[in-house]
Amino acid sequence: MFNSEISMARELFRKNVKLVLTTLIVLFAIPSFGQMLGCTDPLASNFSSSATQNDGTCTYATASISASNAFSLPATVSETSGLIFWNGKLWTHNDDGDIQLYAMDTANTTALEIVPLTGTQNIDWEEISQDQNYIYVGDFGNNLNGNRTDLKILRIEKNSILTGVPIIDTLNFSYSNQQDFSQTGANNTDFDCEAFIVSADSIYLFTKQWLTNACGVFSLSKNPGTHIAQFKTTLNTDGLITGAHFNEADKVITLLGYSTVLQPFIYLLYDFSSMDFMSGNKRKISVSLPFYQTEGITAVSPTRFFISNEYFSQSIITTLQQLHAVDLSSFLHTYLTADISEHLQKTAFMFHPNPANNAITIEGDFQIGDTINLFSSNGKLLQTVIADSNSELFMEISNLPNGVYLLKYKDFALEVLKR
Repeated sequence: MFNSEISMARELFRKNVKLVLTTLIVLFAIPSFGQMLGCTDPLASNFSSSATQNDGTCTYATASISASNAFSLPATVSETSGLIFWNGKLWTHNDDGDIQLYAMDTANTTALEIVPLTGTQNIDWEEISQDQNYIYVGDFGNNLNGNRTDLKILRIEKNSILTGVPIIDTLNFSYSNQQDFSQTGANNTDFDCEAFIVSADSIYLFTKQWLTNACGVFSLSKNPGTHIAQFKTTLNTDGLITGAHFNEADKVITLLGYSTVLQPFIYLLYDFSSMDFMSGNKRKISVSLPFYQTEGITAVSPTRFFISNEYFSQSIITTLQQLHAVDLSSFLHTYLTADISEHLQKTAFMFHPNPANNAITIEGDFQIGDTINLFSSNGKLLQTVIADSNSELFMEISNLPNGVYLLKYKDFALEVLKR
């Protein structure tokens, strides 16, 4: 009797194990309805309202944008090749021989502040980028013969620039997939580069591929030393990439480029996972600046950008060096506000005047103790006002230099132009 009970128990155990395994197999075989892959961008042609996770498949109708303003640049920066916005000013550089950085006010692009990078050499400076503590200058232009073995990025400590004695170190690198260093002739290589961004832990290069008219993406360490830039992916830009800007907080990369007939365009990468750019949205937008050799791009707010073009003259076409303002809110606003749109309705506020000179008046449905903060474009907190029993607050800004600032209340930020 005892042996019979043991046999029955074993048989029951086997049946239960079989039932559990069968259930697990069925569960794993059924697609998960918690995460529906698809195009999550409402602006896309193939937007899926049921998709909960972006799979990078969004497609878009042809789009173009016009520059709202054009500002003349001095002949001193006729070969402007990169652009950043830092410390309330736009910073640029030339691409050949000149070892100086140039800073200009957004309200006056003709007066330049000059910062020599003494002890360096400009073989072909093609881009400038930044993180919280450093400015980076890419000496990696390689279109002459495609065979440079001295590619480098200069790293300059920001605080040292402000003191007038720049502290500079160097990142040397080579491409992981370049084995042939024979001369290719002018504009005949896929190992040229004019654009890069700096993330929290790495540098990402966006190459200017003359042969394939595409863009290779490479990553390398952001620390001084000698590195191998690892190939990550290829972007089918159908054009030559010349500049880049990174909004790391919102995961938006804005690339600048032009076609083989000098038709400028912007190439957006956004809503990607980690730093896998192919996992997010990829959108190309034509810029209505025909025959402009656009080289630098930067942002003064999440949707307001500046583009620079260098002097160009060929045959009957001559284009002077200029700076252009571009508003990308119609392309990015939906994405940037998607997660906080409901919250913003409860925390909206306004201010006037804009542009402002000495002070601004801030109005909103504030609670006592609410804080309204004014930030520089690079995230530095400059001023704070605290709400009392009044719904109208005042902020003095006469002591600030002219430029663009962000006024933030909770999760809502507005752009302030100081003139």
